[in-house]
Parts: sequence; C-alpha cells; structure tokens
Amino acid sequence: MTHTMPHGAAHLLAFIREAEVGRNDRASYDVIYAHRQGGLTKPLTAMTLGEVIAAQKTWSKAHGSSAAGAYQFMRATLVGLLREIPWLKEAQVFEPALQDRLGLHLLDRRGFASFVSGAISVTEFGRRLAMEWASLPVLAETDGDRRRVKRGQSYYAGDGLNKALVKPDELEAVLRQVLAASPSSDATPQPTAAVSPPTVRSEVRHRPVARSGRFWTWLLTAGGTIITALKELNLVALDWRVQLAILATIVGFAIYAISSMPAVRDALGLGR
Repeated sequence: MTHTMPHGAAHLLAFIREAEVGRNDRASYDVIYAHRQGGLTKPLTAMTLGEVIAAQKTWSKAHGSSAAGAYQFMRATLVGLLREIPWLKEAQVFEPALQDRLGLHLLDRRGFASFVSGAISVTEFGRRLAMEWASLPVLAETDGDRRRVKRGQSYYAGDGLNKALVKPDELEAVLRQVLAASPSSDATPQPTAAVSPPTVRSEVRHRPVARSGRFWTWLLTAGGTIITALKELNLVALDWRVQLAILATIVGFAIYAISSMPAVRDALGLGR
C-alpha cells in the first residue's frame, strides 16, 4: 500500500480484494477472471498497463470477462481511467502499488471522502461500492442494473454472470470499521446561531411647524369652518368658485397630511 492511503481505505481495499478474487495476499494482484492467469505468457503484475488493456480484448470471449488484477478491473474501466487520470500512462507496470492507487481512485469516485465525513450513509456508500464491484452486496433494496434487487444481492444480479460473494452484514461491519479508523468529525466547528444586530434607534427629527401638513390642514379646516359659519349667518358673501377652491385646498392638504403619516406610507409600500 502507498503511504498516502487515507485512514480506513487500506482496510476497505483489502476486503474488496478478498471479495473479488478470494484471497488477500500478493498473488491476488496477478489474478484474472475465472483464475485463468496460468495461461498468460507472463504475470499480470509484470505487464504494462497498455499490455493488459490489449490482452483484455480477447479475454471476454476466451474467459467470459476481461476482469484483471486484485480489484478485477474491466477493460472499459482501465481505458476510462487512462483517459481520466493525468499521471496514468500505458507504459506503467501493472504492479500491486499501481493497482492499489487505481483501486483508491475508484473508491474516491464512489464517494469515499463523503462517506468518512458523514455526508452519505453506510447504506448509500454500500450501494455505490456494489455498483463498482459486482461481488459486493447492496445493503438495502434498490433498483439494480437489470432489475429490482434485495438486500444482500449483487447490484448486477440477473445478468447471468455476477452474484454477491459476501454477506451484507460483513460489508456493513467493514464500513463501520472504516468510519472508526477515520479522523473524527467531532472537531468540525458547528455553525453558530445567527445573532441579531443590536437595535439602533434613529434620531427623531421634528419638522418646523410651517412645513407640517397637519398644521396647515388643521389651520385651513378651522378657517373654512369659520368662513362657512359666517356665510350661514349672512355675515360674509362668497362666490361659489371661491368656496370650491377653499374646499379643494382643504381636501388636498388633508390627503397630503394623511399620506405623510409613517403608518399610512408603510401600508401603501411607500417607505419612510
């Protein structure tokens, strides 16, 4: 294993190797599908990545699958990784260290970091792993590759080729061990409750009396009332046009005074 392997990842990859090829030793890295590696001209771990990909073209017909190595990489998977990973080259030897790095890349692609951080559950991460490795079971009923599959079945159940080779309880136990081996997330700062800013009272400014709409409304109302009373007592004679102008002025100032009240402006959406 490489020294940069994240906490718990080495343990999980060892479990996957055993599930995929039935062993967890150095020889597991040389296994091809159906354990037909004895027919190879040289060990898988002595071949370059390019040689493995080229040889896999014939394995599907000859052996039923192109799966190769400790993590049973399919040819399409290796071709995809070669395009996806900048540092990966066809000339690199398909040795155990390289296979581990590629296995870790697949873990990361399936959400390993999110799993150990608590962002996804054991059940969800188990489903994602089952999508990558057919020997692993799903941990809850879900839609599989071909049909609806139950807990304990391979995600690829029904394809006539794959089936789960480990019990769901075993996978769950390993995943919980991975969580226990990962750095605790308890130290992660928790979001604090929002603190409302202190209420700041704005300075109250008084308008000059001469600019007050209420003042002029009251003044004109009083004046109009007086004039009307004098007219009724026949003490003053006003043309109807003058009376109409006085009424319009009073009404205008009344509207202005009312609309200038803060509560009224808020209700009308005019602001302060």
